Formats: sequence, C-alpha cells, structure tokens
Amino acid sequence: MDILLLGPPGAGKGTQGALLAQALGLPKFATGDLLRDAVKQGTPLGLTARAVMEAGHLVSDDIILGVIRDELAKPAAANGVIFDGVVRTIPQAEGVAEVLAGMGRKMDKILFFDVPDADLLHRITIRRQTETRADDDPAAVAIRLEAYRKQTAPVVAWYEAHGGITRVDAVGTVDKIYERTLTAVGQ
Repeated sequence: MDILLLGPPGAGKGTQGALLAQALGLPKFATGDLLRDAVKQGTPLGLTARAVMEAGHLVSDDIILGVIRDELAKPAAANGVIFDGVVRTIPQAEGVAEVLAGMGRKMDKILFFDVPDADLLHRITIRRQTETRADDDPAAVAIRLEAYRKQTAPVVAWYEAHGGITRVDAVGTVDKIYERTLTAVGQ
C-alpha cells in the first residue's frame, strides 16, 4: 500500500508517518531523509543533490524524483511505502504518479493532516524548544509556511482532482490523531 501524507509544516506528518509505517510494516520516505541518505551513500543523484544544496539552491524535481525512483526499486519498498511530505509540487505529484504507474502501482491513499495555523505555530514553538531544530526558527517557519501555501497547497487540489484525498483532523493528542489516521487508511 502506497500512502502519501500531506499537510503544512508542524501538522504531524513525521510523527504519524512513523507510527503508520511501524503499524503497517512499510518503510517511510521523507524527502530530506532520502536526499541526506543519497548524499551519504555517494550515489550519482546524491552527489548532484549535494552540489545543489551546498550552493544554497532547492533540489530540482528531477533529482527528487530520481531519488524516489531509486528508493522504490529497493526490495524493502516492494509492498508499498509511506510518503511523508515527499510530494511538494504538482510536477512532483505527476512524476511520482508516473514512477508508480511504471511499477504497476498507484498512490492508494492520500491523507491531508488538517490543522489550524494557530495550532501549527504552537506545535512548532514547542518542537523548537524541545528538539532545538534550526529550521523551527520563527523566521524560517514563516518562510516554510509561505512556501507551503504557494507550492504545496495546490498539490492538495491536484490530488482531489485525481482520485481524492482523505482529510484527517490532526488536532488533539498524538494517540487520538493516530486513531483517526488508522481509520483513514482502513485499519
């Protein structure tokens, strides 16, 4: 089962994705993790990605899709994966759909973690205090939320037009949200 998790920064995709991956016995793909692993492994795509990242630029859709293609070809991904925020633009959505179709697969479930902005900012503030993540600086968060609204939010409309999205109320305790997430994937 291939499952895509969508939502703004701080919506709980990482937390719920890890829980879901464990429950379903599937690997979890997150763009940043995949890129860092490709760089660490010294793959051709990883080396290209490193050069782009070190120059301070965003990694292109082609590089991201190449890394996803490489990961999906691994035996561990044969039964499906949890895509944790991997699709961030419409070209990436189209590309992932093509990669999966080439493997005789499709995105089985698309979950959108719905959280009001005030809750997102509160969560990110707490995460910054407990995890000391540099990308949770208030200025960085504002940039990420703006980028999300401009680039990623249209992906939600694209998926709604191409098969539908299941919205998950992502407000409440981790356990309550996890119950809703399991229900959304039919578990």
